[in-house]
Amino acid sequence: MAITKDMLIGNILKEKPEAAQVLMRHGMGCLGCPSAQMETLEEAAKVHGIDLEKLLKELNEA
Repeated sequence: MAITKDMLIGNILKEKPEAAQVLMRHGMGCLGCPSAQMETLEEAAKVHGIDLEKLLKELNEA
């Protein structure tokens, strides 16, 4: 499954649990928060000031 910027964080974690380590390494420590579950990867990257393209690359390689 390819991860895209439009996917919800909650769905990414359900489909690819190992993505949690990548997200936390990039500063997304609140993965269990209700708001995090309903945010897209793009929204979360903006909120946390994370380079979206770099994050996508790492998530898809995990």
